[in-house]
Order: sequence, then C-alpha cells, then structure tokens
Amino acid sequence: MNRLVGIDLSGPGSAQHTSVAVFRREGEGLELDELVAGASDAEILRLVPKSGVVGLDAPLSYSPVGGSREGDVGLRKAVIGSGLPPGSVMAPSAPRMVYLTLRGVAVSRLIAKERPEVNIVEVHPTASLALRGAPIEFVRKMKSDSRARRGLLEWLETMGLRGVGMLPEQSDHSVAACAAVLAAWKWYRRETVWIHEAEPPLHPYDFAC
Repeated sequence: MNRLVGIDLSGPGSAQHTSVAVFRREGEGLELDELVAGASDAEILRLVPKSGVVGLDAPLSYSPVGGSREGDVGLRKAVIGSGLPPGSVMAPSAPRMVYLTLRGVAVSRLIAKERPEVNIVEVHPTASLALRGAPIEFVRKMKSDSRARRGLLEWLETMGLRGVGMLPEQSDHSVAACAAVLAAWKWYRRETVWIHEAEPPLHPYDFAC
C-alpha cells in the first residue's frame, strides 16, 4: 500500500465543497502529493490510484428503518466524551445529510467498480481529530476560524502527514480531507481509536477513526 486518498465529500450539485487529498507512503510517514478542492465524481475517480486506501467522509450506507445506524450511535457517544457536541455525528437520513449519503453510496460503489484493488473505509475526520488528541478548541472551530485550521494542519504534520504544515490557507473541507487520510492510514495499520466493523451486504465498509 503506497497511496492513500482522503475525500471530504459534499452532496450532489455542490462539488465545490468536495476536497481530495492524495498522499504517498514515505518511510514511516506520508508525503502530500496533491490536494484538490472542488472535485466532481469524475475528478475523484481520476485521483484514486489503481491500488491503495481511500477514506471517504460520508455515510456509505444507511439504516433500512431510517435514523442512525449502530455505528453512528456508538461514534456519537465517543465524540461526546472527547468534547464535541452530539450533533457532530448525524444520521445518514437526516434532512441535512440525505443528499450527502446519496453521493457517498454512489461514489463508494463507483470506486469499488472501477478500482477493485482499492480498500475503502468510511471515516469521520472531525471525530478522528478529536479522538486522536488534536486540540479540541481547534476541532470545534475548524469551520469558522482559519487559525484553528492552521493549527490542525500543523498537528497533522506531527502525526506523520508531511507537507501539510506549510500549506497556504485552506478550507475546512481540505483540512478534513487530510484528516480523512490519517483515519484511513491508521485503519489500514490496524491502529484505530474507534471502529464499527462492516456488516455486509447492507453495510459493506468498516466505519473507523
């Protein structure tokens, strides 16, 4: 496994809020190759290598009866303990999430079909940052404060994601894409801090931080 991709996905029709971070393995760490903001489904597929690991920040399944999945419930409890509000983890069928879920399911199956050698994991970058010890005030202010985003990129650098600490100002989506890579990398190395394992066929992918 030499390539890792983190995708902070947005709903259909708002590709400008989708960011993709591509890293390559270098020794014991990762080196940033490319960070793309505003990625369409076609652009995402172009950026995903023939083999590697992809961490997707979006629900990749939903509860057949609506509401939260078991994994959502478990992760919500974990993030509350880390200092995040319960609304940080939303049900896939919630009004603000349903279109993201639609695209998440579609993009994950597109990657699975066109890049069958790629390992896919559902991730939650905000929860991953909090549960892994990133400064919680930075995590809470990531969307609204550029200084918080800078602090998180510098923290990600200390976690082995080389090349992000010196990036120019980035959106919260691009910071989340980098955090998605961290979660996917740790999942691949079996170093998760939280995981809800896949339950195929309805929930075909691990959900991990």
